[in-house]
Amino acid sequence: MAASPALRELQRELEGEANALSKIQKDISKNHQVRKQYTIQMGENELVLKELELLKEDANVYKLIGPVLVKQDLAEAKANVKKRIEYISAELKRLDGILRDFENKQNSKKESVCLPPFSNHFFSLKMIKLLRSFDLMI
Repeated sequence: MAASPALRELQRELEGEANALSKIQKDISKNHQVRKQYTIQMGENELVLKELELLKEDANVYKLIGPVLVKQDLAEAKANVKKRIEYISAELKRLDGILRDFENKQNSKKESVCLPPFSNHFFSLKMIKLLRSFDLMI
């Protein structure tokens, strides 16, 4: 038995919606991975800053540039680490905002595709409209 054109169209629409939802979920996953990397870097930089705070003003501090250790002023080293911490904090806040946007898109996409459980099944709004058009559902 061949599927009706309306049913084929509905299937294409639902597949499109499912693909869009899947893309949003991949974007959320990528955001979590990037956020995890920044969180690790934040911890490392905070630890470096604590270590620099323990040093006396006349202590020798070296910065690794390629394969060479270059002497650096303690105040300059502290300033550089603080700037890195500020940058990472700003990036984490930006990623949080992007994540909220993705989650809002995901929730609205889920709401447009699925209803809460109905008789132990998930029905899409579009499927319910189709069934109503065939007088198969009240």
